[in-house]
Amino acid sequence: MAEIDLLRSLPKTKRNVQARAMAKTPERIAASREFGELYFDGPREFGYGGYRYDGRWIPVAKDIVRHFGLKSGDRILDVGCAKGFLVKDLIGVCPGLEAFGLDISEYALRHCEKEVVGRLHLGSATRLPFPDRSFDAVISINTIHNLDAEGVVTALREIERLSPGRAFVQVDAYHTEEQRELFMQWVLTATYHDYPQGWFDLFRRAGYRGDWYWTVLEE
Repeated sequence: MAEIDLLRSLPKTKRNVQARAMAKTPERIAASREFGELYFDGPREFGYGGYRYDGRWIPVAKDIVRHFGLKSGDRILDVGCAKGFLVKDLIGVCPGLEAFGLDISEYALRHCEKEVVGRLHLGSATRLPFPDRSFDAVISINTIHNLDAEGVVTALREIERLSPGRAFVQVDAYHTEEQRELFMQWVLTATYHDYPQGWFDLFRRAGYRGDWYWTVLEE
């Protein structure tokens, strides 16, 4: 297991935390957690504010291929793939790589990139519909924290089952009380979030042996 920032090449996102905090209501949180059109392509107070392909995942895909030493014929799964942007770029940067995705959102899968049609599956991280050891790597970026603690443990066990010791997860976390307060003003969909030690406790419970990194909100 290792802490590694595989998303380091992504552009930094500017967040208006104050505006989000003022707009948050139980109704908007519930709507966001449906992971439908409002979450992906509705106003910013519901989620992304428009989730469109712009090529920003290409350098991330290169780093993932390099980190896991992937090559033509290998298989990788993106759990929480949304519209399949990263799956598309993994195929693009590593010809012959068999990249697939899974997401709980029917809306996202219906609006996927044409290059990944047939590669994306509808399903939950807690019940991955694939045989044991069927992938050379599994990644899950900013997804499993949308489950409760028991769901997180189940999802990590599923990831480990598909690709023992060769995985990467990135999840919401914080190192200071100030970061936690900022996060609580912004968060819409995350159900489980914690300081790193809390996450490590879940990693141990799940027997997760892959790599990880934290999504930490900063002003």
